[in-house]
Amino acid sequence: MDAQQNAAIVTPSYAGDFERCRLLCESMDRYVTGYTRHYLLVASHDVERFRALETDRRVVVDERDLLPSWLHAVRDPTSLFRRHVWLSTRLAPLRGWHVQQLRRIAFAEKATEDALVYCDSDVVFLKPFDCGDFWRDGQMRLYRKSGGMHSLMDMGHRDWLANAGRALDLPAGQTSDHDYITTLIAWRRETVLDMLRRIETVHGRPWINVVASDRRFSECILYGRYVDEVLNGEGHFHDDRALCHIYWLGPELDETGIERFIAGMEPYQVAIGIQSFTETSLEPLRHVIG
Repeated sequence: MDAQQNAAIVTPSYAGDFERCRLLCESMDRYVTGYTRHYLLVASHDVERFRALETDRRVVVDERDLLPSWLHAVRDPTSLFRRHVWLSTRLAPLRGWHVQQLRRIAFAEKATEDALVYCDSDVVFLKPFDCGDFWRDGQMRLYRKSGGMHSLMDMGHRDWLANAGRALDLPAGQTSDHDYITTLIAWRRETVLDMLRRIETVHGRPWINVVASDRRFSECILYGRYVDEVLNGEGHFHDDRALCHIYWLGPELDETGIERFIAGMEPYQVAIGIQSFTETSLEPLRHVIG
C-alpha cells in the first residue's frame, strides 16, 4: 500500500448481531492487517453494549455523530417493541437496514483515512488478508459483476438502480446491468465526498433527504454508478471476484452444512458471511472454525 494511503475498516451493526460482531472482531485480530482502525457504527441505544469490543484500534461510533438530529430511533410497536424504527418529519419510516446504509455513507464525512473498507458484522475471516490489496498503482478496487443484475431481477434491484440514477441526476432512461453488491468492499473517501457534493448541488437538499426519499436504495449501487457513470471509472479498477463467500438465503446450517459451505470457498476468498436472518447458530460456526 502506498505510504500516502491508509484504510479504515467500517462495520455497521446492531444489538441482535452483537455476538456475530464479536466473532468478526476476533477473526480480524487474528487475520487482518493493513488498516488503522476498525469502526463499529451503531445506534445510540446500542453504544454501551458495543463498548465491550473496543480496543486501541477498534472504536464504537454513535450514529448521532453521523446522522442528522431530526432522525430519531424509537421502539417499533409492529415488532412488539423488540426492534426500532427511525422516524422523522422529512422521510418515510426507515428500518435498521436502511439506516445502516446511511451510516456507511455518512461516515465518509467523519473519517480521515483514504480507503473505507466495509465489512458486515456477520462476516468471519478465515485466511490472512491485507487491506492494501484494495489498491493497485494508486487505483481503488471496485467490485463489479458485469451483467450481474440479470440474475437479481426478482429481488427489486432494478428499483435500487433507478433510485441511484435519480439521486445522481443521470440521463433519463440511462440504466445499468452491473451488480456492485457484496460485502468486504472498499470505497475511496474523497470519491464518496465528491458524490455527496454532486447530489446536494443537483437537488439543492441534503444528500440524506435525496437518497432516502425512496426507501428502495442501495449504497453499493449508488457508489458504483457514480464511479462508472459520472467519473467514467476514474481512480478505480474493476474486479468481479467477491472476497467473501456469502450465504445469502436458505435454511439454517448445521456443522455439516457450514463445513460444506466453507469447502465451497474460491481460492481468492478470505472470509465467509452467513447472513444472520438464516438463523444459523453461532455455536456450530465457532466449533467448525475453531
